Amino acid sequence: MPASQVLTRESFVISEQTMRRMAQRFGTDARTRLLAWQNLIQTIEGSDRARLERVNRFLNTMQFVDDAIHWKQTDYWATPIEFVASNGGDCEDFAIAKFFTLIKLGIPEDRLTLTYVKALRLNQAHMVLTYYPTPGAEPLVLDNLVEAILPSSQRTDLLPVYSMNGSGLWLAKQRGKGQLVGGSDRLKRWNDLLDRMSDEMEQDKETTP
Repeated sequence: MPASQVLTRESFVISEQTMRRMAQRFGTDARTRLLAWQNLIQTIEGSDRARLERVNRFLNTMQFVDDAIHWKQTDYWATPIEFVASNGGDCEDFAIAKFFTLIKLGIPEDRLTLTYVKALRLNQAHMVLTYYPTPGAEPLVLDNLVEAILPSSQRTDLLPVYSMNGSGLWLAKQRGKGQLVGGSDRLKRWNDLLDRMSDEMEQDKETTP
């Protein structure tokens, strides 16, 4: 299922039922954060770069928390609603929330990839969001570790491993998208994430008068 089919470009309104459900799970401040995110999506304007900057800056205000502490699981990919409502997550959660928020804002899915890298200074696996201004162009990197959005050639602290979006999975080749090696259905967590996002949308539909 393409990611853009899960989070469409229709008017973005989080239902009252979802607000209450998230507040029950994560506390009353969850509503405030979700309303701020909703307002960002409803009001943001400008160039693609301006949208990247605002989305990156807003979502980077969330806290980094390891999955084992935050979700009581070794590796959990939160939906954007869960991530914002809970005020945190790990690197995958930051990148995924940015990916779907930008799709919602009209950025074409084929310009965005979730990219696994090795963070050389930390000596550990890491995920960032990459944006391609045009096909084959050098991507820009949106990262929760570094506030500035920089071209990949300036992020020498990151070693690309592979990247993916709803259309495919690529082995990283230098700092471009690389070689297509298969569909993103090879990643079970990706499909589980899309299913849970779809379930959230269906629950909202069921509670809308």
